[in-house]
Amino acid sequence: MNNFRSIDELIQALSREKALLKEMFAKRKTLSFRMDLAEPLVDYKIARIQYLVDYGIIRDNGNFLELEDVYLKFFEEVLEVNEEINVESVKANIDHLNETIEYYLQETNESQKFNYLREVRRSLKNIALNTKRNVIDLKRNVDNTYKNEPNYKIKKAKLKHLDEKRDGIKLQIIEAEKVIDNQTAFFKIAMDADLRIVVDDLRYDLNESSHNLIEIEKQIIEYLNLIDYQSELLKKIRLVKYFRDQQVLETNTDVTNVLAGQNPVWMEPNAGYRIKVSLDWLRGSDEGLSVLREVRSRQNNRGNLRKKLADPLDESEMSVQNIVIPMVDQTEMKNAFMATSTDLFYYVMNYSYPYEIDLEGKLVLFCQLASQFSDEFEITDKYEEAYGFEYPLIYPK
Repeated sequence: MNNFRSIDELIQALSREKALLKEMFAKRKTLSFRMDLAEPLVDYKIARIQYLVDYGIIRDNGNFLELEDVYLKFFEEVLEVNEEINVESVKANIDHLNETIEYYLQETNESQKFNYLREVRRSLKNIALNTKRNVIDLKRNVDNTYKNEPNYKIKKAKLKHLDEKRDGIKLQIIEAEKVIDNQTAFFKIAMDADLRIVVDDLRYDLNESSHNLIEIEKQIIEYLNLIDYQSELLKKIRLVKYFRDQQVLETNTDVTNVLAGQNPVWMEPNAGYRIKVSLDWLRGSDEGLSVLREVRSRQNNRGNLRKKLADPLDESEMSVQNIVIPMVDQTEMKNAFMATSTDLFYYVMNYSYPYEIDLEGKLVLFCQLASQFSDEFEITDKYEEAYGFEYPLIYPK
């Protein structure tokens, strides 16, 4: 397997095959990515696929392609869509932190001590970052497992394993706090403004992660109880159905007594009770007189509304009327543009439209085509000016 010689070469390879890598990453949950799906994404140039295989970006399994684990994990971690909870990463950072602190205390060269101090700050930041990511991944996996796993036994087993992961994260948080509390000699000697900020941020992140783990533990317990309840309820429903199919439901169960003791009224309408007002109160009080005036006013308003109703529609107004809205087929324009060698702006301005369109409409159409089909166009860094507007030069790939 070949190795990339520089960052520029690596980035250029990833950028050139971004369409293929994007599609393979989107379908990473499937077993394999067929070769016939990959060929159109590299313009049917098999050498470009072989280049990725030779440099260890993808794997070739006969007629199938797969992303290499190192790039797959990199994409998942950067995009924060990984499902694997890596508790060992925090432990590795804690061990590395202890080793670096030991080297710092034994070192006499000031320049090398500064390098060790910088490495300590980096390890502390990595502990905070990896802990927060593990907590976030744990919360997402718990919710996804309960909501999307159809098998009750597998769902329960996964939740128990995730609870074990939670215990592991909690232990690593305790270990990280012990390092800060026990390495008092180092922090007294090396403490500066930057290290103080890093330590305070780490304490805050560990404390927040601990509180989140408590909530996750409560959620896991609630999900496990719901699974047990739903499982028992499903067993009872199946048993009731079996008795009903065998025509022994009334004899083998107390369903008759249970239903007789129920009084469901949720489908009945809400009862309304009218309270009649005393005639003496209406006749002999100022409040009753104001109520009568208000009722009278409302009746007059209803009468006015009835008088303002429009006349009924005649047959001519009920006839069907067609409205034609002129539109441009953007996909057809894109396909025609891909066969040209001109830039997109010139093409849009000189396109033969089926109806009259002004300059503003052409500018809107240019922006829509550039944004909608950006993956199929080559957008350069060069700009030109026309009609008082500056636009980039865009060509078909």
